[in-house]
Amino acid sequence: MNHRIFSLVMSRLLIAVITLVIVSFAVFFATMMLPGDTATILLGQAATPEAVAGLRTAMHLDEPAIIRFIRWFGGLVTGDLGTSYANDMPIADLIAGRFINTLKLAGVTALFSVPIALTLGITAAMMRGSLYDRVVTILTIGVISVPEFMVATSAVLVFAVYLKWLPALSFANEVHSITDLLRVYAMPVITLTFVVSAQMIRMTRAAVVETLNTPYVEMALLKGASRQRIVLKHALPNALGPIVNAVALSLSYLLGGVIIVETIFNYPGIAKLMVDAVATRDLPLIQSCAMIFCLGYLILITLADILAILSNPRLR
Repeated sequence: MNHRIFSLVMSRLLIAVITLVIVSFAVFFATMMLPGDTATILLGQAATPEAVAGLRTAMHLDEPAIIRFIRWFGGLVTGDLGTSYANDMPIADLIAGRFINTLKLAGVTALFSVPIALTLGITAAMMRGSLYDRVVTILTIGVISVPEFMVATSAVLVFAVYLKWLPALSFANEVHSITDLLRVYAMPVITLTFVVSAQMIRMTRAAVVETLNTPYVEMALLKGASRQRIVLKHALPNALGPIVNAVALSLSYLLGGVIIVETIFNYPGIAKLMVDAVATRDLPLIQSCAMIFCLGYLILITLADILAILSNPRLR
């Protein structure tokens, strides 16, 4: 790795760290702006002012916001996520099982969406201008235009209400066989695959088409090479960097879709835990869940930037 690539990679990592600090500041103070008083919500409307004041003091809610932020951020850096207000349990214990469920959902979605998107994107680029290319382009634009909650609602209406093939809710703790696994993950995975694949197909197609327009590909075409050989031997290896970048960026959109999908299908993941925490105004739990999603998004975006740098032949 030459000095230029090393400096670019380190600069991206430094930007990621600075961004994470800024995001943590925004997350903390955004949760402070949620309506309602935490102590009053926990004790109920019948609580006396003395009891509310005592609970606020016990939870350090009467301290200045900046002091609370420094304490919370210090615990975040050292791995201490704090204690849940509503459950009086360590937040790390509450998140542990839910985090695994969310990773399973994201992993199964990536397992299906990436091969489908790459196949459709590459074949559409190979047959650009054809009826197949137009159909793929129209379908991807249509899917991108529809929000995640609409896709999820439509899936429930079609597969759960009308066809009665799949359950409307997904309970990950009820998996005892392959059939149960398919029934639990089918609806969330179908919804997320639609959302993630559409972006990936467009970005993959654009990367391959751009490579096919380069002079060395045109020279191979003039020498009589078949279109399949041109794509597989010449275009695809040189478009690998942008394609990997497209995959990483598309998977980052998965994190936003997970929040909506877990809520609609009652899937027991981190997103559902965070939504439930908002109802009880469990600030430490909300902040920890939000930071996990921000960290995951930032890791994927940074990874995409680094892969784009490493795959650039001019820099190498």
